[in-house]
Amino acid sequence: EVQLVESGGGLVQPGGSLRLSCVGSGFPFEPYATAWFRQAPGKEREGVACISRGDGRTNYEDFVKGRFTISKDDTENTWYLQMNDLKPEDTAVYYCAAGGLLPATLTAHEYDYWGQGTQVTVSS
Repeated sequence: EVQLVESGGGLVQPGGSLRLSCVGSGFPFEPYATAWFRQAPGKEREGVACISRGDGRTNYEDFVKGRFTISKDDTENTWYLQMNDLKPEDTAVYYCAAGGLLPATLTAHEYDYWGQGTQVTVSS
């Protein structure tokens, strides 16, 4: 019943930009925390950015600070990740996530629902 449908991934040159979108539906309750995670080949899944419903408090992984921006539309249960100045090191499968705990964190086990993943490849 719960679905998180994400889109916006693709192939981009270093220095380019992409905007990822995640649309949630079928939640038994309104999600209070939304986030983006990523997993590169041979690496563990890591938190990228998160945002809390209501106060809009955000948190970012250090490597993406100043380049990525997370935002949300609570009315539409939609959240976004604007990625600027992309680097080859950003190449990964990106997953959106939603959960019922506040504040939003970059800890994966605190999220209940996950998107299917979208590939982001940064290469020249």
